[in-house]
Amino acid sequence: MRKLTYYIAVSIDGFIGDPSGDATAFERFVDEEFLAFLKAEYPETLSTPGRRHLRIDDLENRHFDTVIQGRASYGVALGIGVTSPYAHLRQYVVSRGIKESPDPAVEIVSGDVVAKVRELKAEDGEFGIYLCGGADLAGQLTGEIDELVIKTYPLVLGSGMPMFATDFALDEFTLESVRTFGNGVLVRKYDRKP
Repeated sequence: MRKLTYYIAVSIDGFIGDPSGDATAFERFVDEEFLAFLKAEYPETLSTPGRRHLRIDDLENRHFDTVIQGRASYGVALGIGVTSPYAHLRQYVVSRGIKESPDPAVEIVSGDVVAKVRELKAEDGEFGIYLCGGADLAGQLTGEIDELVIKTYPLVLGSGMPMFATDFALDEFTLESVRTFGNGVLVRKYDRKP
């Protein structure tokens, strides 16, 4: 069974972006040390244009071979003319509004997203599924998330887009590791408690 991993950047107070979802405030923390970590540990989570810009498009995937993201997250790429933001992964975009994919490498999921994720998790393979965001999609998939990788940036936003847009529920996870960086960033990894 493949794992679904919610790999996400958040503020200290648990927001993945400002009220509109804009997360550009976090970008200044991607310094040399933190970028080296991303390239070594999670290179497939960097977008294809970003990988090409950094001249690391040849790095092999370490954790994921599939990405699933919501319409708003995909919209960030579309806004800059990128129709295949993770060309090095199988790409799924959950949207009821997009009727036809703008790119043959991107499959639109307009039906039951939980069923689709369960289908993907049931596939054979050594790599997992990267849940790229956003809050609404994470809220729909809370019960399917096997692992959390939370990059916490040393900022308090006060309000904004939460990690999960969902009704109240208790889902328990076990802390597996914490890594700290000189710029104040923490990367915590949690596994769903059995």
